[in-house]
Amino acid sequence: MLYRFAHKTGSYGVSVVEEDENQVLVQIEQVIKHPKQGDLHNPTSTENVFFHERKALSQFEKRYAAKSQLRTFNVEQLDYTTSLQQAITSLEEKLKEQNTPHAHKSLDNLQRLKEDYRLQYKQNFE
Repeated sequence: MLYRFAHKTGSYGVSVVEEDENQVLVQIEQVIKHPKQGDLHNPTSTENVFFHERKALSQFEKRYAAKSQLRTFNVEQLDYTTSLQQAITSLEEKLKEQNTPHAHKSLDNLQRLKEDYRLQYKQNFE
């Protein structure tokens, strides 16, 4: 059974691997929303900030979470690479509409990340 799990600025479909009374160990099965790029404390700034490059959590990566962090899985179930491609495309489309320095820098980050993903998953990301 899959659950929705938010981690930092990304959102993922996860399965529960192990659980105890306080926490659960979840495994990443798909990407629902790709993490945002840039400085989260200054979301539209590009000057005088450290502009972070954030990768999506990897397929089968495991994280501990509080049970309260798991939500109902309410999206189409997809394989990891297909879901990653959709999440990247969705974020890119939103950024292209903005036409701001932050959006342009975020798009540059995503281009580099797509190359990393290509090497990691042996699949092209458009």
